[in-house]
Amino acid sequence: MADKLPEYYFRVRENGAFVFRLDTENRQRRIEMDQIAVVNMRNGEIKAQGDRVLSEADIDAIKAWMTERADTLAHREIDDIFRAIDYLNTTTHWVQSRATEAQLEAVTDQLLLAMHDLRSTLVRKKADRMSTDQG
Repeated sequence: MADKLPEYYFRVRENGAFVFRLDTENRQRRIEMDQIAVVNMRNGEIKAQGDRVLSEADIDAIKAWMTERADTLAHREIDDIFRAIDYLNTTTHWVQSRATEAQLEAVTDQLLLAMHDLRSTLVRKKADRMSTDQG
């Protein structure tokens, strides 16, 4: 563990985080975690815990974390899409070289429907972009 812990800890949840202030300056030298706020990433809301009043430093630290978290999630999202492209390529190779008839029977309809849905959406979005660019 690092010599100095950060002042805040963010327990990530599906839509944001619980924010804790860390304290190691106690007699037992234990890490105390005091929940100070809840963050909602969807609407940008920061709610103080209970009757607590957040300081300017608290709010600044939380907003900085929210910006960093949004960047991390955006990076992960596009990385997942590039990974999906790789999966499609390895799936094609598997279908062509190793898949048994039973395996193909089990996955073909679901794959075709998913690929049809994806292709239709991509074509529609591409057409929208092209018409906007020409307009």
